Amino acid sequence: MDLQYSPEHQAFRTEVRAFIARALPPELAHKVHLHLRLSKQDYLRWHTIVAAQGWVGASWPQEYGGTGWDPIRRHIWEEECAQAGAPIIMPFGVNMVGPVIMAFGSPAQKAHYLPRILSGEDWWCQGYSEPGAGSDLASLRTRAEKVSGQDGSQYWLVNGQKTWTTLAQHADMIFCLVRTDPQARKQEGISFLLIDMKSPGITLRPIHMLDEEHEVNEVFFDNVKVPLENLVGAENRGWTYAKYLLGHERTGIAVIGRYKHDLAALKRLAARQQNHGRALLQDPLFSAKLASLEIELMALEVTVLRTLCSQHQGPDAKASLLKVRGTELQQAIYELQMEAIGPYGLPFEPDYLEGRAEAPHTGFADAAALAGRYLNFRKASIYGGSNEIQRNIISQLILGL
Repeated sequence: MDLQYSPEHQAFRTEVRAFIARALPPELAHKVHLHLRLSKQDYLRWHTIVAAQGWVGASWPQEYGGTGWDPIRRHIWEEECAQAGAPIIMPFGVNMVGPVIMAFGSPAQKAHYLPRILSGEDWWCQGYSEPGAGSDLASLRTRAEKVSGQDGSQYWLVNGQKTWTTLAQHADMIFCLVRTDPQARKQEGISFLLIDMKSPGITLRPIHMLDEEHEVNEVFFDNVKVPLENLVGAENRGWTYAKYLLGHERTGIAVIGRYKHDLAALKRLAARQQNHGRALLQDPLFSAKLASLEIELMALEVTVLRTLCSQHQGPDAKASLLKVRGTELQQAIYELQMEAIGPYGLPFEPDYLEGRAEAPHTGFADAAALAGRYLNFRKASIYGGSNEIQRNIISQLILGL
């Protein structure tokens, strides 16, 4: 499918490609291409390089230090980064809390936090999910009470627990949904707080995933004091801000450039693997599955671009559609990758994935991480709001059922 990019957009792609070729450290690209595990320093290294170029805020308006790019330019940027093997720019600050602060934060919050998000000075994590409040997020029970200290100063006192908090072990700040009016209806008694992760009373407990990676955490709040000025917007209006943020998150989950990269990797695997004396890529049944995935990916790409180009007032319920199709397609690509490598996906070699060994025992470097990746991304249809919930949103807000 030819998307017919304009000469201006083609020139922009050339500019982006030249920057990445000049600036992306080859060792980072090597780790990303082979799905080896990245450290915090790896992510921050690329973030700092992009920040120096002024391109971290790809979706931000120029008044807040963003690029002011149109949706097509943002799409080209993400696609070129993925193809080159650049680490992702962590979304929690740039794509999630950043837009919320821009839309609903105080002037002081904008002046303090937005530049630090762009520079990478603050690593953010998301405090949404709780035990017993996953898909039904409004059932959250973490409390924030406005109390007075002995010196007469007031602050929020936070108690409760968050879970599945991605990379919280690296975070400087967490944005949290907290219940500030337990007597109100579920969605009407919630507020949105910005909390320093170094605050006394915060403890983490790691959760190791199926691939043994420490990716998510439980976060406990025990009488954590939070300044009143860390409330975003109005008290008890947090549900509105939460939905705004989730719209940005769900749109961003459909990372077309990454899917294209993974589909290209699948083709390379299938071209190398043999099946009854010929390349697996030439097997009619396998190639039909691959072609079906590629057609669906092209359709999703067009849908993403149409949605992004129509978002004049921020994300809407179409983000739910992108989240569902994007995660389904992502899982389907990884399933077919596992089918392509067959028994080479069985060995699990954390030493190689962590960079403690130079080569996998199987000799297939590009297959070493695929089993773990396949298992890890079973979560994709759950995080960001489960796909079942998204289908309810689509049926109600788009189809009017």
